[in-house]
Amino acid sequence: MTGAELSAAPPPVIAVVGPTGSGKSDLAVDLALALDGEVVNADAMQFYRGMDIGTAKITDAERRGVPHHLLDIMDVTEEASVSDFQRQAREAIDGIHARGKRAILAGGSGLYVRAALDVLDFPGTDPAVRARLEAEEAAEGLAPLRARLEQVDPVSAGRLGDARRVIRALEVYELTGRPFSSFMPDRTYHRPAVQIGLEVDREQLRERLAARVHAMVDRGLLEEVRQLDAEGLRRGKTASRALGYAQFLKVLDGESDIAHAAEDTIAATRKFARRQLTWFRADPRIAWLDWQDPDLVAKATQLALVPAGGSPVALDHG
Repeated sequence: MTGAELSAAPPPVIAVVGPTGSGKSDLAVDLALALDGEVVNADAMQFYRGMDIGTAKITDAERRGVPHHLLDIMDVTEEASVSDFQRQAREAIDGIHARGKRAILAGGSGLYVRAALDVLDFPGTDPAVRARLEAEEAAEGLAPLRARLEQVDPVSAGRLGDARRVIRALEVYELTGRPFSSFMPDRTYHRPAVQIGLEVDREQLRERLAARVHAMVDRGLLEEVRQLDAEGLRRGKTASRALGYAQFLKVLDGESDIAHAAEDTIAATRKFARRQLTWFRADPRIAWLDWQDPDLVAKATQLALVPAGGSPVALDHG
């Protein structure tokens, strides 16, 4: 590649990743201000309009004038799709680069981050096959479907827990004859990228997540869930399972109270954070920085100063 081609190549996408509650949104804004960038959301639950308190969605004031993309793009009745997100995220990134800005991806939904950054193809869908499998699960439970998946795709069977993902894996196998797990390739970037992970103190994160849930309750999480319930939250296959929303729907149904729903949400959020850490820790390309480092923004900015196809700038720890 010539010097002119190198200078014309877009800069690497910056991705800020890590567990929920680690400060990804704030760091993404700091980086955008430092590097003249714009942020692309990669948190699946923040796609939804009205799901603000329970997703800790960044407010207009917290965005500090930085443009944000792929926030508030769906109604709660719509189902999120990783393949749709891949297309939308890449279009947003292309637009940001075309404006001469830096694209900063921020979010803790691991598969969505990979969809935006990596060479990753998604098999198609068939509504008739999906409906048949969903009817089987409703009539017979998940166990027979999981047993079938173990026969044709033991890797996915060991990795996927909920009915929706098991059904999707079986659907893909029926349509393609290939195991769903075969569509997860080696870690190869679709375009140059730099991933910055936020390293957390796990006990401090546990405490922070509990405090955050209680703050959400104080800010009106129950009323937000009540409003979204009136807008069809229960019909949404994705949104209705969001942390906090599923638990507080039970309060509306009289099956729980606010205190128990808050504790259930804290437990589920901590479990989710552990899964996120496991996912991101498996990616050796991520450069990890201490979430409480007073020089966090400076070090993250330095990591982001990478020529397309090049190597990260060495950090000065002196």
